[in-house]
Amino acid sequence: MRSLQADRVKREFRKILRKLPILVRAEWKTLFPVSIGAVIYTFGVMSFTVPFRFPDSGVTGISVLLNYQLGISLPLMVSVANIVLLAWAWRELSARVVFWTIYGVLLVTVLMHLMEGAPFPNTDQKLLIALMGGAIKGYGSGVVFRSGGSLGGIDIVILYLQKKYGVEIGKYSFYFNLCILGASVFVVGAENAMFGLMGVYTSSLAIDNAISSFEKRRLIFVITNDPQAVIDYISSTLRRGTTVISAHGGYSGSDRPMVMCVLTKRQSVDLKRHLSETQPKAFMVLSDASEVLGRGFKSWRV
Repeated sequence: MRSLQADRVKREFRKILRKLPILVRAEWKTLFPVSIGAVIYTFGVMSFTVPFRFPDSGVTGISVLLNYQLGISLPLMVSVANIVLLAWAWRELSARVVFWTIYGVLLVTVLMHLMEGAPFPNTDQKLLIALMGGAIKGYGSGVVFRSGGSLGGIDIVILYLQKKYGVEIGKYSFYFNLCILGASVFVVGAENAMFGLMGVYTSSLAIDNAISSFEKRRLIFVITNDPQAVIDYISSTLRRGTTVISAHGGYSGSDRPMVMCVLTKRQSVDLKRHLSETQPKAFMVLSDASEVLGRGFKSWRV
């Protein structure tokens, strides 16, 4: 009986090994940003938070307070706390998100060990340190979020809320962390707690900006007497698709097709320049699209 079970395990393991190259090719674009984001975030914690006894956010924040108060190993506390949350996340989030979260947590834990005693800015400008640390940690977390993973802790809960309710990650992360910052007053003092609050607020802004800066596109509508020329330019030169919408002029009363497309900011500038040179009487509307899903833009896979 045991031999049959062992053979079954071996067969499943071989299947995973055969699929591994396919998985690596499919996910290599995620590996780099998650790794870079984890490095940036850990650097912010170990060089801009711990040396100055600032409180932090999420599970890391709780672990930092326990490290200050009881001397418990920071990487150990981060690992233990994340095990419980990952067990819950396995039921609530996709397997892909959980996998990249596990990878992010393990990488951050290892990096915290490696960066213990890392150099930190030698300055008494605590406000500057708090703001810089918040920006660094927020940007690192935002890069990871944008790639579909997380660095564990409360980030897992926020990622679930974003998936289910579409909440802004940075904003709700800030609300959750107010409770942790309140408790930190009794450990690091009121002054450092206020500096920590500034850092966490900066971090929440940096997270949202890091995510939106990669995903923002321009939604464009063009009304012109020669829509086909616009369609040809967008298709052949900008390599983007278009949608033609039937429109009716409210003043002129004439039927006129309207060209709709989604472009990057750089492409929208190219289109605007092209229209100014070839069709100066065209009517063009540009607006920001905070997120675009589909072929040529962000993947539906989360």
